[in-house]
Amino acid sequence: MTENLLQICCGELCDRASSVMSSVRPRGTTSAMTTSVCPGSHGTAPSVPSTPNFLPSSSTPVGEEPFLYFPLQKSGRIDKVYPTVCGHTGPVLDIDWCPHNDLVIASGSEDCTVMVWQIPENGLENPLSQPVVVLQGHSKRVGIVSWHPNARNVLLSAGCDNQIIIWNVGTGEAMINLEDMHPDVIFSVSWSRNGSLLCTACKDKKVRVIDPRKKKVVAEKDKAHEGARPMRAIFLADGNIFTTGFSRMSERQLALWKTENMDEPICVQEMDSSNGVLLPFYDPDTSVVYLCGKGDSSIRYFEITDEAPFVHYLSTFSTKEPQRGMGYMPKRGLDVNKCEIARFYKLHERKCEPIIMTVPRKSDLFQDDLYPDTAGPDPALESEEWFAGKNGGPLLISLKDGYVSTKNRDLKVVKTNVLETKALTKAENISTVQKHVTPQSSVKKEQKIEDKLEEVLREFKSLRDRVILQDRRIARLEDQVSKVAM
Repeated sequence: MTENLLQICCGELCDRASSVMSSVRPRGTTSAMTTSVCPGSHGTAPSVPSTPNFLPSSSTPVGEEPFLYFPLQKSGRIDKVYPTVCGHTGPVLDIDWCPHNDLVIASGSEDCTVMVWQIPENGLENPLSQPVVVLQGHSKRVGIVSWHPNARNVLLSAGCDNQIIIWNVGTGEAMINLEDMHPDVIFSVSWSRNGSLLCTACKDKKVRVIDPRKKKVVAEKDKAHEGARPMRAIFLADGNIFTTGFSRMSERQLALWKTENMDEPICVQEMDSSNGVLLPFYDPDTSVVYLCGKGDSSIRYFEITDEAPFVHYLSTFSTKEPQRGMGYMPKRGLDVNKCEIARFYKLHERKCEPIIMTVPRKSDLFQDDLYPDTAGPDPALESEEWFAGKNGGPLLISLKDGYVSTKNRDLKVVKTNVLETKALTKAENISTVQKHVTPQSSVKKEQKIEDKLEEVLREFKSLRDRVILQDRRIARLEDQVSKVAM
């Protein structure tokens, strides 16, 4: 998702930094009120992203199955009557913020549905019970939802019916259904950097690389990790695959694989004998992978390189209290002026604590080695282009002047009228075409004008905010100069 998606792992915690990173400073905490966290799919909850503005959680009052979100700057106890998003009839197992709209969030539930919600820009004042669209296609609970990284309104869901469905949220249609590829529960699904491939980890101990539009398994590895406990698999920016799992002796492992040849791993490392599933959080800008596990009280991080041993251990951040879940904020939400290179949100029994990692630098100048251009909020493709076979990498932005969020446009769903798709006689077809040509062209023209105006306003706001940021920076520098002169 999004401007700096924060990824939070709840329940059983599921689903670069550079070698000079050294300072880790926890900041203020937020009490989690008396709620339960997302129970997670298949016994392990997938990662739950959030924006730089909001932090999601899950609560389960009697008779309802809601989740809630609250501003990141909010600290202190959360009121028990805090407004919730409460449309599902079963527990919410996974949520995912849209990477191209910080006010749109998708949720998967035990009620077998996926719902997409538009969150008010200023937050909820009343409970939200009406989703923008309900996506129905799974026959069992939905444990994983994941937005396409580069295409607008493309959403993936995976359920306990062992199938993956890819939706066009703009029309509410199931466009791709991958039914017969997984004989057992799917533990994790990851998009490739350009969104052309999927990587899945399954209970049958296989890691699969899938071309979803061709409905074809491109590569697979049987017994990537021989242990019986769940695995995780993610794509790296260079196309390689990083996995975590367990050995036959129940030792935790990490491994690196080449997509083109998965017969043997590039490297395998034994970790320890703890029983918590290791969840990887990946920073593609610096090629650093952070590993967290439920019940652990530490975050270990590794740098991925092209030189042996390929996965280089960097360091470990440890605390006294074990974590029930962990969230991760991508680059757009970080404070570049403080050389912040990673931010986690640690879930305790009754509170959520931010953990901020910084790289100490004496200079106040922008550190371009820490902040290469990163993925921005604008999609590279429209959904129709991606389903037609087109690919595109993320549109990168610079963080040199800080990230300024732009106005998010409302999610609009135009469902296909199933009555009009039925077979018509030739005369009816002609009549239907004549009837709808003029209104459709008029609507398209109005939409183009609206989109153009929105683009101009967005650019104007971005430029204005950038000028404000530069004024503040100039004032700061003038103050430093005056102090040095004194």
